[in-house]
Amino acid sequence: MDLQKQTPQERPGAPVAELRASDADRDRIADILREALAEGRLTADEHAERVEGVLNAKTVGELEVFIRDLPAAHARPSAPAYTPVPPRPTPGAIPVEADSNVVAVFSSARRRGRWRAGRRLHAYAVFGSIELDLTEAIFEYQQVVIKAVSVFGDIQIRVPENVSLRGTGGGVLGNFEADTLDSVDSDAPVVYVDGWAVLGNVEARPKRGKLIADILDRVQDKVDRKLRKHLDR
Repeated sequence: MDLQKQTPQERPGAPVAELRASDADRDRIADILREALAEGRLTADEHAERVEGVLNAKTVGELEVFIRDLPAAHARPSAPAYTPVPPRPTPGAIPVEADSNVVAVFSSARRRGRWRAGRRLHAYAVFGSIELDLTEAIFEYQQVVIKAVSVFGDIQIRVPENVSLRGTGGGVLGNFEADTLDSVDSDAPVVYVDGWAVLGNVEARPKRGKLIADILDRVQDKVDRKLRKHLDR
């Protein structure tokens, strides 16, 4: 089998094979390989070689290479475990005005623990530092926008692993970094970070090991409360 890898071009509307693989995608392929080993379709050495390749694969297409000669590969659709979200929120979905602002001028500010993320949050750090930790936050809306502006400052944004994360921005003699994260559940909240750093730093990353088990229940509970309130009128 030719296990040579190719680096895909990530772009909107890209074929399924070019989409970034999630941990759930890798687990699915690993389960198929485990079954093939148990059935005697793979030797122990072949299984070990392919599992190593699965762990290093970047895209869904690279994962499918390791099972294309196995019956299970043709018994189920070749599709990612998530539905890709757009790089920007849908027009009109998020209000222009912020639900809250976090400002640090020659100082530091921090939000963490159980707090309501709202739909839009603005963070401004001028010769200061801001930490926004959403790993235990309450998500009442599926789309959350964080505008982060750092001037000679530092803004750190952390999200749980079971949300999606998108970022757009840049810097002038500064640094802007936002890791792309796809939740395995297409209904999970999406955090969009609009960042700009002028001689400063803005970073948005998932916090490994931090999950919110009831995150979707909170969103649904909010919808149910609104529906009950409407019916009681």
